[in-house]
Amino acid sequence: MDEDSLYLDEEGGCSLGSRGALHTADSHSHVHDQRKPSSLGKAFIAGALSGTCSTLLFQPFDLVKTRLQVDKTALSPAGRLKIGSSNGMLYTFYSVARREHVVGLWRGLVPSLSRCVPGIGMYFCTLHGLTQSFGSEEPSMGESVLVGACARTIVGITLLPFTVLKARFESGFFKYNSMLHAFKSILKSEGGKGLYSGLLATVARDAPFSGLYLMFYSKMKGLAKHELGTPELKSSETFVCGAFAGVFASVLTQPADVVKTRLQLYPHKYNGNGDAVLSILKANGVNGLFKGIVPRTLRRTLMAALSWTVYEQV
Repeated sequence: MDEDSLYLDEEGGCSLGSRGALHTADSHSHVHDQRKPSSLGKAFIAGALSGTCSTLLFQPFDLVKTRLQVDKTALSPAGRLKIGSSNGMLYTFYSVARREHVVGLWRGLVPSLSRCVPGIGMYFCTLHGLTQSFGSEEPSMGESVLVGACARTIVGITLLPFTVLKARFESGFFKYNSMLHAFKSILKSEGGKGLYSGLLATVARDAPFSGLYLMFYSKMKGLAKHELGTPELKSSETFVCGAFAGVFASVLTQPADVVKTRLQLYPHKYNGNGDAVLSILKANGVNGLFKGIVPRTLRRTLMAALSWTVYEQV
């Protein structure tokens, strides 16, 4: 990363502003103002690059997660295959590959790229801007959580229509010919509201995930640097820190992800978030709120770790 971009200090906090800020403000304020747009652009590009790589690699995990979370009473248009088998992740991988060929594991890749590539770029860019504009020199863990949550909330709301499309393409239940066809179909049958299905559940998932992830990631990096006695971590060490942070954040936000998927796939079936939660608990118990936790944890963990590793290296 360049000198003016966000970096994580040895104490595990998000450092706000640049290393150049250690010099006198009078001699460098003008240069900082000139380079800030450039650093924001670099943050966006680095995030978009990492988003492209991670989405291409880990899309099958997201598809399997969605298949496991859909209502098991829902049938495919052919009326034969139950979508969302209770047999688990490996069986779902096998079932999709057998029925839809290996390429079927990448169903929904286009809307996923449309969401994740600009989304991750916007996240890092927003995170960078927030930390430079409103952060302190040595932010607390609470500040790290707040900054990460705010950045993800902004991105999540902006790109929610693509999240809805991604879930519907991945489910295998909707037979859209293209993203344009999907947009037109949703607008015609559900109105603009359909493109924002599961808004509250999405925010309840993404904001805590990003805030918790940034907190865990910052803390683990600080601990790793202290234990290893090094001012900088290798890419592999950064990846491991990101992976552990992803596991903790994914598990804690899994119920919101299940509710989000149900609301986006069946907007007419539930009266709201509370109704969806009660319906899931009634049909599947507490375990129902953790459907798809293994593939989601694997995907979010690996995706977040790869994104932060690529971002920091760039």
